[in-house]
Amino acid sequence: MHSKYARLDRYLSQKLGIKRGDVRLMLARGRVRVNGVVAVDINQRVGEFDHVVVDGQVLQVREPVYIMMHKPMGVVSATKDEKNKTVIDLLQRSDKNALHIAGRLDFNSTGLLLLTNDGRWSRRLSEPATKVMKWYRVRLQKPVTPDYIAAFAEGMYFSFEDITTLPAELKIVSDYVADVGLMEGRYHQIKRMFGRFQNPVLELHRMAVGNLQLDETLAAGESRELSADELEGI
Repeated sequence: MHSKYARLDRYLSQKLGIKRGDVRLMLARGRVRVNGVVAVDINQRVGEFDHVVVDGQVLQVREPVYIMMHKPMGVVSATKDEKNKTVIDLLQRSDKNALHIAGRLDFNSTGLLLLTNDGRWSRRLSEPATKVMKWYRVRLQKPVTPDYIAAFAEGMYFSFEDITTLPAELKIVSDYVADVGLMEGRYHQIKRMFGRFQNPVLELHRMAVGNLQLDETLAAGESRELSADELEGI
């Protein structure tokens, strides 16, 4: 399918190479099942993870996959790269090439990275309207002072894009360490925000996405699938 959803008659017409008018007769004879249920409506929507069977022949069976990775430093958040190792290269899965990244991390950043084959899920996580907070621990070259808190909360104007960032939350952990919460992901946003104070970022580590915390038992480069509770809670 060219889109995430298609009408059942259009889907079967494309898959089987038949006319849409023929699909109505197939449904009347109970020859089509979607997710184990006999399909009767040509207007039924078929998604990328629906199980479709015609005359006992499976046309589509694809399960959604949701993976947490502890991204190491020096690995590209990309599916392919001609020069550098990618996060996909770190996976030991036969379906890894069907996955994409739900919110990238920079080359030298570390921490929680999510991979999936579910485009709707990844879009929901990245869209500011959903207000999913991403939390980062940042180590800086110079001390962090309380005036940073108000500046981050107000948002900052980036002239290159002609935008003002959404309010961000900053918590001072120690003199040189702060936790930052963002609901968006502009290009090098955290580094640029600290750059307003001429304070270079030395380390950037993503700790959480929404309520999902990085599993600290995962060594850098390791990954695992999310549990049902983690998916529901994120």
